[in-house]
Amino acid sequence: MTSTPRLPSAPHSIQKGMSLADLLDREAIDCLAHNISLVYPTFDGKAFQRTARNGLKPLSILQRGHHLARTLREYLPECYNDAVHILIQSLTPPQTATEDLGLGVFFYLPHVSFVATYGMDPEHNRGHDPFEISMAAQYELTRRFSAEFSIRPFLIRWPERTLAQLVTWTDDPDPHVRRLCSEGTRPRLPWAIRIPAFIKDPRPVLPILEALKDDPDLYVRRSVANHISDIAKDHPRLAFELCERWLEGATKERKWLLRHAVRHPAKKGVKAALRIRRLAK
Repeated sequence: MTSTPRLPSAPHSIQKGMSLADLLDREAIDCLAHNISLVYPTFDGKAFQRTARNGLKPLSILQRGHHLARTLREYLPECYNDAVHILIQSLTPPQTATEDLGLGVFFYLPHVSFVATYGMDPEHNRGHDPFEISMAAQYELTRRFSAEFSIRPFLIRWPERTLAQLVTWTDDPDPHVRRLCSEGTRPRLPWAIRIPAFIKDPRPVLPILEALKDDPDLYVRRSVANHISDIAKDHPRLAFELCERWLEGATKERKWLLRHAVRHPAKKGVKAALRIRRLAK
């Protein structure tokens, strides 16, 4: 038994005959028990593994993430603050790359599900506001996987408070953290719950996109482009006006972002999108 936290083995991409759910199977549960036991010696790893495997087989990967989060709740300390500190201490080192991360990072889906499910209610935290520790947990998790799924319930319940936190992260040295600021606030993020308030009015998020439009990392700029693409589905005029404004003094990197942002309406022949793509060459 190694004395360091580990990730389960996983391919870099989906293989023929494989389901994403396979990423959260027996080996992932074993790793989860191992990693937690390293920092929480009284953790009943054997009982946790039995409970975690019970009823797992028919579940999708997202359902498995929720199931394992509920199981963690059963075997970690009752106080959310104590439990999430253990989860943070059990993490593997942060990712240093932004491309070709492989599928092993989905190991952390139960962790983000734990924060999303239990990290907003003082009832789980001895009556104390859990917002700060939940933000700290998501900061660490997004450096290893992505907190784009778990940040969204916080944006729905506490939009101003959560946006204020994300704004402070737009100049973080870690590109994974900066990307979360854009990706987590997308109104129509695939796989994730939608944010009705941002679908109705995306303007509260625009300062984040402004801050990241010339980010040094393509990983972040691609997220900004996809975010604008989301906005264009509901507010095309707003999205196109933003792109037109960003054309002024645009670097080649920002021009790529703008072309990418309007690619879908351009394919449909929308004149404003075609104009932006033409000017952003």
